[in-house]
Amino acid sequence: MRFDSMVDAIGHTPLVRLRTSGDVQLFAKLELQNPYGMKDRVAREVVLAARESGELAPGAPIVESSSGTLALGLALVGTVLGHPVHIVTDPRIDPITLAKLRSLGCVVHVVPAMARHGWQSARLERLADLRRELPGAYWPQQYGNPLNPRAYQALAREIVADLGPVDVLVGSVGSGGSLCGAARALRAYRPQLRVVAVDCVGSVLFGQPDLPRRRQSGLGNSLHPENLDHTVIDEVHWLNDREAFAATRDLAREQGIFAGNSAGSVYQVMKGLTGLLAPGTRVVGILPDRGDRYAENLYDDGYWVEQKLDDLPLAREPVQVPYGSRVTSWSYAPVPPRELVFVESNTTGTGMLALHQAVRLGLRPVLLTHRPGRYRGLPETPAEVVECDTNDVDALRALLSRRRSLAGVTTTSEFYLETAATLAGGLGLPGSSADAVAVCRDKARTRDLLSRAGLPQPRYSVVRAPHEVAAAVARAGLPCVVKPTSDSASTGVRLCRTEAEAQAQVATLLAVTVNVRGQATYAAVLVEQYLAGAEVSVETFAADGRVEIVGITDKTIGPEPYFVETGHIFPAPHRPESEAIRQTARSALAAVGLAHGAAHVEMRLTEAGPVVVEINARLAGGMIPELIRLATGLNLVERQLRAASGLPLEPLAPATRYAGIRFLTTATTGVLHAVDGAEEAAALPGVHDVTVTARVGAAVGPATDAYGRLGWVIADGDSPEQVRARLDQALGRMALDVTPASDGTAAADEKVTVPA
Repeated sequence: MRFDSMVDAIGHTPLVRLRTSGDVQLFAKLELQNPYGMKDRVAREVVLAARESGELAPGAPIVESSSGTLALGLALVGTVLGHPVHIVTDPRIDPITLAKLRSLGCVVHVVPAMARHGWQSARLERLADLRRELPGAYWPQQYGNPLNPRAYQALAREIVADLGPVDVLVGSVGSGGSLCGAARALRAYRPQLRVVAVDCVGSVLFGQPDLPRRRQSGLGNSLHPENLDHTVIDEVHWLNDREAFAATRDLAREQGIFAGNSAGSVYQVMKGLTGLLAPGTRVVGILPDRGDRYAENLYDDGYWVEQKLDDLPLAREPVQVPYGSRVTSWSYAPVPPRELVFVESNTTGTGMLALHQAVRLGLRPVLLTHRPGRYRGLPETPAEVVECDTNDVDALRALLSRRRSLAGVTTTSEFYLETAATLAGGLGLPGSSADAVAVCRDKARTRDLLSRAGLPQPRYSVVRAPHEVAAAVARAGLPCVVKPTSDSASTGVRLCRTEAEAQAQVATLLAVTVNVRGQATYAAVLVEQYLAGAEVSVETFAADGRVEIVGITDKTIGPEPYFVETGHIFPAPHRPESEAIRQTARSALAAVGLAHGAAHVEMRLTEAGPVVVEINARLAGGMIPELIRLATGLNLVERQLRAASGLPLEPLAPATRYAGIRFLTTATTGVLHAVDGAEEAAALPGVHDVTVTARVGAAVGPATDAYGRLGWVIADGDSPEQVRARLDQALGRMALDVTPASDGTAAADEKVTVPA
């Protein structure tokens, strides 16, 4: 076949029937027969499209992160068309690929060490630097570029032209482009096409923990590429390094195909399917990589000995496991329904984290919201956003009934816990009891149930009219606490030292008929005894009828008369009453009937012992889950999403460090012009995050609830004292530039030091 250039020669690869003993027909699409490999197709597609659109100017450089065949494809296409090519890779790159890249005139940048999320993360960080150094450079973005999967439509057409409609498609997954792109195109010819993904043990693509030091290359990932569409895939198989390498040797010996480990893994899975399929079934496997890159590792007996590959398990047949279970050898699982629906979100940080985390579990997040603009950072998340009336449960139920791939319904917003539980229960999806959630949302009902269960409670009264205040104050005593029965984020909670103050606060709260989310309030107020003592929260997780204690969090409360949380330390230092705190939390959850997922139980430590202040049927807010992750390694957001979608739960982990947060607040009422010193604070040892949530130009003032906080600083350390010192040091570098308001006019700018 004659071509006018090497770019034109890409594609047109052979489809070979493999020798098998059964009646199932196995065909190998030899993508390894492209000039440099399967991803030559992607390189051609993205470069030609970028040139046509003007995104890639004549002679402008091309930059990309790759350790294999995409790098070679870009080097081929880019240099043939007159573009300098820069490839960012890591030390795992094989010498043959490196030699090919350099011989093609490509500039290769090798990162020296892994970053927080593995080699891919380190490469992307270097790539960002490179793009700043090379203005006008074109970045194909293989993991998120929709042209990646589109490039494989031609592959699908070639298969159909050679074979006709296909019954089963098997392919390895790295970026997701080849398998998802080919599968979508082939389903146009046979809608019932069965799609089988091949991944490696230690890859996060299908709900597994990340093992960045896995030896396989060309498939698997430590990040979640946007081009991986789980809804296209019916089943996933995982092979460990030994199994993949052994299968690759089998492919050469049994079929005469000298290939790489991705092709070997696909071959092994194809063989494993033959005994499960009807005679005459046509199975096509995409073999992406050839074996010259692997001569010094998987084909080298000395490498096997050096790497102790024979110490790994070797399964000759796959074992079916529940999706999300940790695997160590050849296993497979049906890919379950993939959408996780969030009914609104919180605004304290963990809500947006949860949307990102859902993708790491192979779930597609769908956010139902009445007002998308409420959420800072939402456009940067991978969530599908559905704008609707989230206070109309019947409308939400009808909306969800039309979606066919639901894994669960959840929320990170206190205001929508009951809604999410009601929807999940009605759809037969995992979730908490809607009745238990309703009890926790109504603080008066919580008080009643805990009292009847014999748990200590403050003296309290439910007030529905102003004339009831005097009796309520007499019962509670002074000072007393006045709070709404159904709000969140310390909204409306106030310490009152006189009956007149209590009367005024009750009148203020009863005048509020809807909350910040537009929901009707309960038209009732709690007037209760003020409990002196330190404040803590207990983070718990319930599953299979058992409540586990994740840990205890120390809380710092801001100045009276409000109860704004201004800082946390996790885990709280051990106290003599620590076990009593844990047992009180368990008893409280049993009393209200909360037996699924996360709960956040707030307590005051009085002279008489711990007293439950409130129970939240959700993860803690205030970035406490992030503190838990830093202290224990446990991703509590992931755990809650697993519970909401019915995935297996990882065991809890003990804390090995301490972590803390301090919230940014101001004592000045005015307009925020800037937050100085944030970058300097973020660079300090032990500081993990400095986030400013308030927008420049916003009106700010002393916080009366959590919505008045302006941002946060998070740090960790070996002791609570070290954490506090690091937070103090970070906040000492920062200052809020606020124009104070004076008699309705703006005064001169005033630098306000952030409270430490």
